[in-house]
Amino acid sequence: MWTRQRKKRSTGAFIVPAIAAVVLSYFGFHAFHGTYGLNAKIQLEERVATLEQNLALITKERVHLENRVQLLHDGFMEKDMLDELARRSLNLALPDEVVILR
Repeated sequence: MWTRQRKKRSTGAFIVPAIAAVVLSYFGFHAFHGTYGLNAKIQLEERVATLEQNLALITKERVHLENRVQLLHDGFMEKDMLDELARRSLNLALPDEVVILR
């Protein structure tokens, strides 16, 4: 009769924890560096802050332009505004005026 004698190996006890460590490290890495991770959230918040600043500047410029357009409507046109636009478009100045070129 033949009998098999095997030496007990302890490697079987490390397989499940090793697989669990690999899976946890994979999901942990993507929790920080993935498309929807913590770093992406920080970058998105920075971009939102930058775009809100740009929106504030553009809104301020739009209000300024709307005010200038309001001055050009019929019945509201001011003589100074008309004079300024005519001189700028025709490149004219009076002899006693000082012209500053930008």
